[in-house]
Amino acid sequence: MPTKTTSATGKRSILYNLLGAVAFYLVVVLLFALFVRSFTKHGASVSVPLVEGMSLEEAKRILHKSDLAYSIADSTYDAGKPALSVVSQNPAADSKVKDGRAIYLTINAKLAPEVKMPNLKDASLKQATMILASYNMKVGKLTYQPDLAKNMVLDQFFEGKPIPPGEMIRKGSVIDLVLGDGSGITEVEIPNLIGMSLREAKFVLEGSSLILRAVVYDSNVKEDSLDAIIYQQVPDAANGDMLMLNTGDGVDVFVTSPEHFNSLPE
Repeated sequence: MPTKTTSATGKRSILYNLLGAVAFYLVVVLLFALFVRSFTKHGASVSVPLVEGMSLEEAKRILHKSDLAYSIADSTYDAGKPALSVVSQNPAADSKVKDGRAIYLTINAKLAPEVKMPNLKDASLKQATMILASYNMKVGKLTYQPDLAKNMVLDQFFEGKPIPPGEMIRKGSVIDLVLGDGSGITEVEIPNLIGMSLREAKFVLEGSSLILRAVVYDSNVKEDSLDAIIYQQVPDAANGDMLMLNTGDGVDVFVTSPEHFNSLPE
């Protein structure tokens, strides 16, 4: 009997020791898991606040208050937004992130970057507007001058001064344009044709956008001679009452032979 009692007691002691070891192991594992969870804040997250549109200083304060960091990822330029304001953020507002996470910000630069001024001459107003928009610039004051090409760019100005293509200029600048009005020059000065041959007079009149209308030959010259000399014209270039003609108008001339013209008095 004593032998059986001793044997049973030994078995219970071994069982208790085993259970104690298991319990100790479980406690250690549980404490370690709680420690790791607490140390790494596993599963903890914060909601990203909206900082777009805020100044950089205000955005930094809001992010710090939410236990978040920040990093400036890029900069852009928008003349319609305050300098050093937040243009965009990543992650977006209301995203769930771990505290301490860096929020990447794109800010609006203080000064616009410079670009080369494009060549707008001979472009239409619509084309010039699109070209300037592609450079983040705008069309300003429009001035019209006589020219056959309506709404074609004749010249480009910045702050009242001509700006040549290729000159550096900041984005957001406003460019003034000089455009053709589509009418061209409506009046031209009457050329003096006296002493010219018909051949020469036709060339001069075409250059002035005028036409040779009636040709009156005297008896000293053949009617098909382009070498005939003009001794009188209507309208008269020397007539002070009428010095200008509309483009497309005509001039009548009276012609004679070169020999007869040379014999005429001054």
